[in-house]
Amino acid sequence: MNSHTPPSALETLKAEIRSRRDEFQTLRHIPQDIVRRFQQVGIYRAFVPERFGGDACSPAHFCKLIEDIASADASAGWVASFGVSSTYLAALPPETYAAIYGNDPDTVFAGAMFPPQPARRVPGGLEVRGRWPWGSGVMGASIVGAGIRVEGESSPLPRTAIMPRDSVIVDETWDTVGLRATGSHDIVADGVVVPEDWTFIRGGKPQQDDAIFRYPAMALAAQVLAVVGLGAARAALDWLRQDALARSSITGAPSPAARAYVQIDFARAEGLLDGARAAFYDAMNEAWHQMQTAGEVDPATHIRLRHTASKAAQDAAEAARLAFVLGGSDAMATGHPLGRNMIDAACVAQHAFIGAGSWQAAGAALFGQQTPPGYP
Repeated sequence: MNSHTPPSALETLKAEIRSRRDEFQTLRHIPQDIVRRFQQVGIYRAFVPERFGGDACSPAHFCKLIEDIASADASAGWVASFGVSSTYLAALPPETYAAIYGNDPDTVFAGAMFPPQPARRVPGGLEVRGRWPWGSGVMGASIVGAGIRVEGESSPLPRTAIMPRDSVIVDETWDTVGLRATGSHDIVADGVVVPEDWTFIRGGKPQQDDAIFRYPAMALAAQVLAVVGLGAARAALDWLRQDALARSSITGAPSPAARAYVQIDFARAEGLLDGARAAFYDAMNEAWHQMQTAGEVDPATHIRLRHTASKAAQDAAEAARLAFVLGGSDAMATGHPLGRNMIDAACVAQHAFIGAGSWQAAGAALFGQQTPPGYP
């Protein structure tokens, strides 16, 4: 939320998101009117420099905003998290970046990087053709990115081509049990010619000199997704606590809040979530302090950023699972808040940046061994 938006605006938005979750599930995407509300509360201009009309927020400010939205609905939080895209796009030539955000600091970007598809040089730029899955948020975007391979380039990181949303086709393939409303459909391009100065290396050197653009880009990409899991787990535990305090057993047994096994596992889940969240924001705040004072993040803190993002996602998924178990047989009902939040949090923790495999990458980094490209 930017400095000009009253807290009530965010609370009103969250209430509307909660009331429309079933609609979002049916649509399989977040509708355009909610995307406009994201723009109004500053999601997409959060990291845009003030010289372009943005808010120049810190990473922690943005992540807490996404976490808050995700507590209302994880899919909404996931789509909102791509407000981080203005940091990726800083690798574009400065003139291109200014053309995008100088014209509209609330520009909505969605992208699908993998698998990179071959692009050939033609008059006017690069001809882009292919299909890319996992285009989260593409239904509400005005520009889209797609990973490409250009003959003769040897970068281990993909080049990304930026195209107008109306120049591509969205094939609505997304049909899932979790994060269902993210609209992560396939993006299809059929011979779109993209000027080379509208392409960039994903994870490449930023062409803007603001501190946020020198903050570790891939770590930030992992962090903004991990907080969606934190929000979903928070929602599950809050729902469970309120329900347990309000409900009496039909058999005359003690309220769930008075049962020892509920108390034990509820405390375990709260401890998992609070510990993961504390480590997550502690690393982020330390890194941002280093950016402000030294101009860069030291290697050990860089590893912590990735490691604590994995921990946040994995521990949030476990906390949400514990909440589901404590919900008993009622939680099995289709659409039940505990089941939905458990599955959404589990799906967040499946993402490659923060999934189970990321533990191995973190361990390799901690031992000073070779890590995958882009890690940490």
